[in-house]
Amino acid sequence: MNQKSDPKIYVAGHRGMVGSAIVRKLQEQGHQNLIVRTHAELDLTNQAAVANFFAVEKPDQVYLAAAKVGGIHANNTYPAEFIYQNLMMEANVIHQAFEAGVKKLLFLGSSCIYPKLAPQPMTESVLLTGKLEPTNEPYAIAKIAGIKLCESYNRQYGQSHGVDYRSVMPTNLYGPGDNYHPENSHVIPALIRRFHEAKESNAPEVVIWGTGTPRREFLYVDDMAAASVFVMDLEQATYNENVQPMESHINVGYGNDITILELSQAVATAVAYQGKINLDSSKPDGAPRKWMDSSRLNRLGWKPKVELGPGLQNTYREFLSSL
Repeated sequence: MNQKSDPKIYVAGHRGMVGSAIVRKLQEQGHQNLIVRTHAELDLTNQAAVANFFAVEKPDQVYLAAAKVGGIHANNTYPAEFIYQNLMMEANVIHQAFEAGVKKLLFLGSSCIYPKLAPQPMTESVLLTGKLEPTNEPYAIAKIAGIKLCESYNRQYGQSHGVDYRSVMPTNLYGPGDNYHPENSHVIPALIRRFHEAKESNAPEVVIWGTGTPRREFLYVDDMAAASVFVMDLEQATYNENVQPMESHINVGYGNDITILELSQAVATAVAYQGKINLDSSKPDGAPRKWMDSSRLNRLGWKPKVELGPGLQNTYREFLSSL
């Protein structure tokens, strides 16, 4: 790829699960002109530092995958940090990108932006139609603000400055680069650790919280990266034909969901755990279903490639290499 056709691309959050997958995807496509910064090198909550970075580097494109993330325990324990840090990162990066003349930006959100009792599957149009899940409301509010920042800059500066800032909302993600912390991890890495430790200790059973009946959707992180690059590279006319000025985000899901019990069985298979799986129905289930409607993205021509079984096997291999 020559320099003229190889834009200067800044990937914010390149050490995270999604950001690192986006870097892999861009490199796979032949992009060499990538800019990355660690948190130690650039604190995205520091307005002056972000302004200086953009003034000096002047990237052509920005993937905003940086975020403070965590599970229910972390969200409940540090709500002020989750809303403050995410709001500051988004506001600083999006505004300074605009100030530096960046025309193309992709903001990555989360499925938690949707109301707790949203109809299933959740379409983009249900945003702001009901109350959020209380445990991660601060994080969700910040992500909603990120969507609205992108939309507001498009509405005010789209025609005058050529601004084209887009948003994608992933379902539950898993894969290489995930967090396997015993308390702060999401469901798949938590199950991988639990089944692995049970296998190593020859434990006769693994107990799963709840009834096992809630349904969840899972997408392999490299598929999410591919979808992100796909949406970023869409012609502007095509993108605008499929969104609305104040409903411009696009869901990215796998297309179907499974029960927590079925997920546990799939993880046990990937880990080669031979014992029993028992359910503790005295523990809470959470929402009965969280399933994204990805038909808008599918109509644009994108579909995921990695099925759950192979995706879990890849993730377990990566988990083993991290031990």
